[in-house]
Amino acid sequence: MEEEEEAIGYLDKVLEDEDDSEPGTPTSPGSPFSASEKPMKPLKATATTSQPVLTLQQIETIFYKIQDIYEIHKEFYDNLCPKVQQWDSNITMGHLFQKLASQLGVYKAFVDNYKIALETAEKCSQSNYQFQKISEELKVKGPKDSKESHTSVTMEALLYKPIDRVTRSTLVLHDLLKHTPSDHPDYPLLQDALRISQNFLSSINEDIDPRRTAVTTPKGETRQLIKDGFLVELSEGSRKLRHVFLFTDVLLCAKLKKTAVGKHQQYDCKWYVPLADLVFPSPEESEHCPQVHVIPDHELEDMKMKISAIKSEVQKEKANKGQSRAIERLKKKMFENEFWLLLNSPAIPFRIHNRNGKSYLFLLSSDYERSEWREAIQKLQKKDLQAFVLSSVELQVLTGSCFKLRTVHNIPVTSNKDDDESPGLYGFLHVIVHSAKGFKQSANLYCTLEVDSFGYFVSKAKTRVFRDTTEPQWNEEFEIELEGSQSLRILCYEKCYDKTKLNKDNNEIVDKIMGKGQIQLDPQAVQTKNWHMDVIEMNGIKVEFSMKFTSRDMSLKRTPSKKQTGVFGVKISVVTKRERSKVPYIVRQCIEEVEKRGIEEVGIYRISGVATDIQALKAVFDANNKDILVMLSDMDINAIAGTLKLYFRELPEPLLTDRLYPAFMEGIALSDPAAKENCMMHLLRSLPDPNLITFLFLLEHLKRVAEKEPINKMSLHNLATVFGPTLLRPSEGESKGHLTLASDIWSHDVMAQVQVLLYYLQHPPISFTELKRNTLYFSTDV
Repeated sequence: MEEEEEAIGYLDKVLEDEDDSEPGTPTSPGSPFSASEKPMKPLKATATTSQPVLTLQQIETIFYKIQDIYEIHKEFYDNLCPKVQQWDSNITMGHLFQKLASQLGVYKAFVDNYKIALETAEKCSQSNYQFQKISEELKVKGPKDSKESHTSVTMEALLYKPIDRVTRSTLVLHDLLKHTPSDHPDYPLLQDALRISQNFLSSINEDIDPRRTAVTTPKGETRQLIKDGFLVELSEGSRKLRHVFLFTDVLLCAKLKKTAVGKHQQYDCKWYVPLADLVFPSPEESEHCPQVHVIPDHELEDMKMKISAIKSEVQKEKANKGQSRAIERLKKKMFENEFWLLLNSPAIPFRIHNRNGKSYLFLLSSDYERSEWREAIQKLQKKDLQAFVLSSVELQVLTGSCFKLRTVHNIPVTSNKDDDESPGLYGFLHVIVHSAKGFKQSANLYCTLEVDSFGYFVSKAKTRVFRDTTEPQWNEEFEIELEGSQSLRILCYEKCYDKTKLNKDNNEIVDKIMGKGQIQLDPQAVQTKNWHMDVIEMNGIKVEFSMKFTSRDMSLKRTPSKKQTGVFGVKISVVTKRERSKVPYIVRQCIEEVEKRGIEEVGIYRISGVATDIQALKAVFDANNKDILVMLSDMDINAIAGTLKLYFRELPEPLLTDRLYPAFMEGIALSDPAAKENCMMHLLRSLPDPNLITFLFLLEHLKRVAEKEPINKMSLHNLATVFGPTLLRPSEGESKGHLTLASDIWSHDVMAQVQVLLYYLQHPPISFTELKRNTLYFSTDV
């Protein structure tokens, strides 16, 4: 009964929000636009007279889609109102919320036009005194508890109402769900409506939000919070996590003070820079900044494995209804590890300089994020800003307001998520970047793709540069590994070939960002066998792409080829026998080409090759085409590296065999070095000759790649991470006893697979002849 009363309370709130009627009039269906309609109607009426205030075209631009959304809300209100007024426990209304959410596409059209609407309204105000007066004297119904029946608003605030409505409706839906029993017929409908609304909100570009959060300066001016978030600062040689606040006239860097339990939390200001004094140093000026210490990739990968192993333990404890104290202990450990990862992963420098002398350096993991901060600051700097110095009292007041005004409340780690929040997607996202249009002049253009994993965004793929064009046609496919990902970002760059602008810092990206956009990875929309086509709009540029998702288990599934004439999906012994070779031709040719021109390529074997190129190479090798060598010499080196990985991944059984897999898992777990050495060498001797020779051939190649680590950034550990599961993961029939949860990418099994390959990579050279000579002294039974 209590839940039902709470739910009715929230429904009353919805109706109150929906009702925008004049005081003293019968309740009429309202919408965020009924107020907006008031100036629109008289303006339209004058448009056809001899003295129009605005043209019909200008009115249509400023009030775009208002009538459509008014009709949507009118229908929603008309249907909901009688249900609430005549409420009983059998009434359902989830379908009304679901229908309202499904019509958010109309809002999307409004949002896409929002900036143009504001710019048009501003231009009309400047050139038309009559419209300026109307814009300044807009009246809307005052708040319910206010003594004033009407309040004044600006045209900008009025046009923001629709977006504010979606935000408020989403919050109401969230609360409504809390008080709706999970077995109620409305529950799944409300859940679906909430999902659609949240996805819509997250897809809206943040810079349309005027942020109602503000603090008043001693002069009576409003200092508004525009953006805040957690950034890693390099301070006195060490990494520190800071909460950075961007106000309309100042950038403030703070850290949360340690307080006793029950005490009100406060921020401690580390430094601030008035925006009038803030400059971004150019790459040439950045040379004197402190050198960024980059944590080796293998240490980051080790930490990811530890985090996933703890996640697995937490899930097991929950499944077994373990003690809450044990779960809390594991969660605390997971938070500590995730915090370390968040602190040590970022490597892209974001430098801020105070023209009075002091410089600051942040490290970010995403160029998208760096661009957002830079653009937000530069947009504010276009206004007439004055330099100032805050008194200690003013600084104390401003810092004190940060806790209340902040919009980002939690450190972005997965252990801060609620249990009912989406864990994200684990597996492989296939993305085809088709084309882009909307560029005003020809340029050398490329795109990069970023996804979030372990709470932060990382760049995962990059298209080739399409030269001197306004309509690039990339049509490149990428396979991106997802680790609890919820969003995909696409950035479009203009390539810089001017060597004078290149920064000595390897992590500095000097290419110009032409546009950027982000979409939510909705599991229901993505997890289909078919390609899902979409468009991201960014600064007038439209990038067209397609995507589909494959779970990790499905992507690593070993399926024997029905044709035994090719090489992919065919047993290695069959291929070597047919070719009369010791190592398959495809392995020898790919390795030769990588060593010829790819051994110094940054991220070789880690960076995704273009999927269409890999499929073309696969077809040529399968057909034993005479043009293989010509094709290899012309092909992008990452596609060749990808073809070699695909060959091993598609073997009907792993190179190190299904039969020996349990023994490899036991061998790598041995703690005694001598026993481990005997066991691991014994296992190699037990492999069939074609498997062993091919494995040793690949092993020596990977060691040669790792020798170039200072240039290609690929350590033995990185290579073991890439190839370990590919060479060891059992085929489907054998793996049932070894599979863990689909979301558990870095499971104990995967960790062990990486460790097995790493053991052999770190081992002194292993000779096939020596191994076989020693077979005389050992039993071959395992």
